[in-house]
Amino acid sequence: MNEKVQDRIKNLVDIINKANYNYHVLDNPEISDQEYDKYLRELYSLEEKYPEYVLPNSPTKKIGGEVIEEFAKVVHDKPMMSLSNVFNEDEIRAFDARIRKEGINPKYVCELKIDGLSVSLRYRNGVLLTGATRGDGITGEDITHNVKTIKTVPLKLEKNIDIEVRGEIYMSKKTLEELNITRQLNGEPVLKNARNAAAGSIRQLDSKITAQRKLDTFIYHLPNPEDYNIKTHHEALKFMEELGFKTNPNNRLVNNIDEVINYIKEKTAIRESLPYDIDGVVIKLDNIDEQLKLGYTARYPKWATAYKFPAQEVITKLKDIIFTVGRTGKITPNAVLEPAIVMGSTVSRATLHNEDNVMDKDIKIGDMVVIRKAADVIPEVVRPVLERRTGAEKDFVMIDKCPICQTKLIKKEGEVNSYCPNKLCPAREIENLIHYSSRGAMNIEGLGESIMEEMYNEGFVKNITDIYDIKDYKDKLMELDGYGAKSISNLEKSIENSKQNSLERLLFALGIRQVGSKTAKIIAKKYQNIDNIINASIDELKEVKDIGPTIAENIYEYFHNEKNIEIVNKLKELGVNTNYINDSTREENDEFIDKTFVLTGSLSSITRDDASKIIEELGGKVSSSVSKKTSVVIVGADAGSKYDKAKELGITIWSEEEFLNKIK
Repeated sequence: MNEKVQDRIKNLVDIINKANYNYHVLDNPEISDQEYDKYLRELYSLEEKYPEYVLPNSPTKKIGGEVIEEFAKVVHDKPMMSLSNVFNEDEIRAFDARIRKEGINPKYVCELKIDGLSVSLRYRNGVLLTGATRGDGITGEDITHNVKTIKTVPLKLEKNIDIEVRGEIYMSKKTLEELNITRQLNGEPVLKNARNAAAGSIRQLDSKITAQRKLDTFIYHLPNPEDYNIKTHHEALKFMEELGFKTNPNNRLVNNIDEVINYIKEKTAIRESLPYDIDGVVIKLDNIDEQLKLGYTARYPKWATAYKFPAQEVITKLKDIIFTVGRTGKITPNAVLEPAIVMGSTVSRATLHNEDNVMDKDIKIGDMVVIRKAADVIPEVVRPVLERRTGAEKDFVMIDKCPICQTKLIKKEGEVNSYCPNKLCPAREIENLIHYSSRGAMNIEGLGESIMEEMYNEGFVKNITDIYDIKDYKDKLMELDGYGAKSISNLEKSIENSKQNSLERLLFALGIRQVGSKTAKIIAKKYQNIDNIINASIDELKEVKDIGPTIAENIYEYFHNEKNIEIVNKLKELGVNTNYINDSTREENDEFIDKTFVLTGSLSSITRDDASKIIEELGGKVSSSVSKKTSVVIVGADAGSKYDKAKELGITIWSEEEFLNKIK
């Protein structure tokens, strides 16, 4: 047992030290932040239990990375320490409890954790003397010549004093995007992320190259506040700002740990809209005397910690590729993964979208892959980690028959997806039933995926019209797990309520190919009832604004299929509404009609969903990205790159207040 522990500690030390070298020196991390944190936590735990096996080169005894040989060395007056990490609310409250245990009633300063490169700036008599990286925490690299190229680093302070400040050098999202476009045009490899880009830029031997990279800074730490009679960290931030340093406008003094947690939730919501990358929130005890009372460990201060956001991208192993059949017959390859936590939830499956996507990305079975949640919801595979291939990986092979009914697949010219053409394929029928009942469609509560599949397999729900006869199968329903008299009664009410939905919900629920909720709304509003749609010619449908010829053909084909018309007529007999119900009290507004809107930043008085709905009711459209076609950008608090792009393109900008005034 002891030998296994020793071997594991040695293995962890080797893994983490290599990761530190790749990250801090080469600016080329080969493992994810999540993997690194997992290994480091395990090492801490083992060293605590078995102190006799702690190795002299353990990364728990070090602060940062290595010092690069090309640069002169700078010894820090005080070590540039790391921060401890917390990953959830329980751990945040545990941090607070440890401080309170020392008899402290704490106030905290919350700061965004900028994903960049730590820097120390020294001034003599108010003039910049040296700029240095963290290095190993004790000794850093002299980067003064490059630091001077950063516009937000003052060469001369507002006061003629001797001082050291610390902060973060970073690259904005916009600058990284522009830089990578240039690199692609020049045939150079693109930079992985803003942090690596910033680190690589500041370590250029030619300062002219650094100057071209448009780096920026946020200053956040005064190592010796007592020398300036400063009593709190919050005062220190203001003092540094008065001297001419750039501090982050999102810094906030809070009164208790509940306010810390609210701050984290608030900033998590706007994370993507910020013009720079952040990977968490730093929590610091405000009172300097209380900081000194708590002191330090060998690696980090006891009075501060960093909450790390759940990983947006995680590396894990792709064990297999399987295929699923959607409601339209679309075949989707899916990755079977070693379970990994992404954005706070465990992911073991991820979409690979289609054959072309797998081939273009060169994804193989057995690869270590980067996964993320698209739009923070749907797990997807981003790319394979090529440098971690062993040669044992297997090539992807696309199937040519439906995995459920074995019907030969078809792939239309110009399309990327393969389809099962068998409309009676059980997988297609089940997916159709699930889609029909879903929240965005007919919104029948109590008919989830598993129960719908069970009902289909039991034989009493084979198509969507059968849903309205479920009451005839009460006895059989009672035999299913999770169904009692009350749940069946609630289900019956939900089914009955679904009959009153407006036409657009029904159109979307029918599962017409490429007809999403927005298209369904346009068609319903145009034709008012389903009979008018059925009787519309294909030329008429093609003339409908924002529909297009392909979708028009799909609608026409659907309503000229005998089986589909039978279903529609049956739904009418069952009392399902087939008319458009305009539930909006708002009339179309000239300031919104045919205009495209983009929402950015945090809205305080209205949700984005509600704002989008109102814009559409008034005749406008909502887009997720800013372009020359954008008419208006509505800006909330902490607006980021979309706001900047709107200003650059000369697009009309409304504040939240202006928007609310216009919709009254």
